Amino acid sequence: MPIPSRILSSPKKLQRALIPIQWFTSYVRPSVHKIEDISRTQLIDQNGISNCSIKGLFRPRQHSMKQSTVASTVAMSRREALWMSRELDVPAFGIHYSSKSSGFVRRYSTDSGLPAHQEIGMPSLSPTMTEGNIARWLKKEGEKVSPGEVLCEVETDKATVEMECMEEGYLAKILHGDGSSGIKVGEVIAITVEEEEDVGKFKDYSPSTASAAAEPASKSQSATTPKEEDAKASSVPSSEPKPSKQGSSAAPSPGDRIFSSPLAKKLAEDNNVPLSSIKGSGPDGRIVKADIEDYLASQTKEVPQPSRVDTATPVGLDYVDIPHSQIRRVTASRLLLSKQTIPHYYLTVDTCVDNLLELRAQLNSLQESAGGKRISVNDLVIKAAALALKKVPQCNSSWTNDYIRQYNNININVAVQTDNGLFVPVIRDADKKGLSKIANEVKYLAERAKSNSLKPEDYEGGTFTVSNLGGPFGIKQFCAIINPPQAGILAVGSAERRVILSDGPELYKFTSVMSVTLSCDHRVIDGAIGAEWLKAFKGYIENPESMLL
Repeated sequence: MPIPSRILSSPKKLQRALIPIQWFTSYVRPSVHKIEDISRTQLIDQNGISNCSIKGLFRPRQHSMKQSTVASTVAMSRREALWMSRELDVPAFGIHYSSKSSGFVRRYSTDSGLPAHQEIGMPSLSPTMTEGNIARWLKKEGEKVSPGEVLCEVETDKATVEMECMEEGYLAKILHGDGSSGIKVGEVIAITVEEEEDVGKFKDYSPSTASAAAEPASKSQSATTPKEEDAKASSVPSSEPKPSKQGSSAAPSPGDRIFSSPLAKKLAEDNNVPLSSIKGSGPDGRIVKADIEDYLASQTKEVPQPSRVDTATPVGLDYVDIPHSQIRRVTASRLLLSKQTIPHYYLTVDTCVDNLLELRAQLNSLQESAGGKRISVNDLVIKAAALALKKVPQCNSSWTNDYIRQYNNININVAVQTDNGLFVPVIRDADKKGLSKIANEVKYLAERAKSNSLKPEDYEGGTFTVSNLGGPFGIKQFCAIINPPQAGILAVGSAERRVILSDGPELYKFTSVMSVTLSCDHRVIDGAIGAEWLKAFKGYIENPESMLL
């Protein structure tokens, strides 16, 4: 019989003695915000347990049978929870974290008058996720759910991910419906129960009702705390001096001699500042240059600024406000962080792609005869970039405050523009893969990005990025913003026919030239290293047969 069923059938005295214990599986990491919340959990003294540490260590205290006690820990395993229950001679039940979606399910006793139920929280589906949106629910209220079935689709900061159910039961209540946005990680989004007849009892359920019984005690404790603090504060006299402004102290009287440095005196005369109104901070009250500058700055601050005209909504303009999607919001914050914190510099080189286009035509004829997918210029660029990173590994690195981390894996992110925003799926170990496999992976990931169905493993772990606006849009040349924590991104322009000087008997000749620009993090990649990488990349592009060796 499951634990909640045994709780319902147990005597009332035993139910009051139950000790709910929260545990986490040893192979699951809760989200950062959840760890922070749990680590701040303090045990209530009258509940019988104190000194709960992050390590999962408990010190039993005099056990009370009046109220149930809640204990929280991060590293506490299921076995440790059962051991603690045996030591205190009470049953145990609790919450666990799923290894698939890092979401949590919290079990409750019957103290609130509701049947045993589970609260399903917004899972943490990526390392950078702090909140998510509910795209749509695939299960309706009252329907049965089984382990492995998809409950809903969650829009994270990078993709839309399916959230699976971890336990068998019935979906009793959906707290955030389709299209709900800005849901914090850990916030309750749904309720499940074990018995179908309990579904109707959660029609008017809200997450606060389950903890309503514990609120009066906490409010009474918090209500007395400010009064006690105020009493202590009023009994202890303040010994800290109050700060005073630069010119508020006593100024010298007119008959006293005013000592000042020649530079300060000259600066005061130029700005019509009376020295008698300034108190010097130099030796023996001497007025120095800094005192005059501080006085001028304070006078500037006191000048009233003209009121600004609100230009956010100009009169007579017709416009539509488009709400930010989760992808757009995160992309904006990361790009802003990149431009503000990474010292960018740019290197541009022209590459002759006649041999590359000729090789591509030959490979595509072989691909078509074998039933494979066509190879694009971008696939060849990805391969050349990966091999250049292998030859110049300093560019395959990232900056940290303590060291520069140089990666042994060469994983190339490929920028893909969709209607939902900018995605950067990753081609792992691109230096070790053939052109046909790279082409298949790029097309597959691009389709998933356009359908908003990328998984976290499809875009995490990149070490370098390639952004191509030449082929699809005909952009001649541009500078891309580095994708942190990477140290470089390659911006690829279009190939165009140019007339150049010929090395042969003819004076001029036509050739196809493609411009590429490397954006570098100057903290990691020096100018000479960036130039060396571009030289290697240009060598592979102009002699593409070397990529096949």
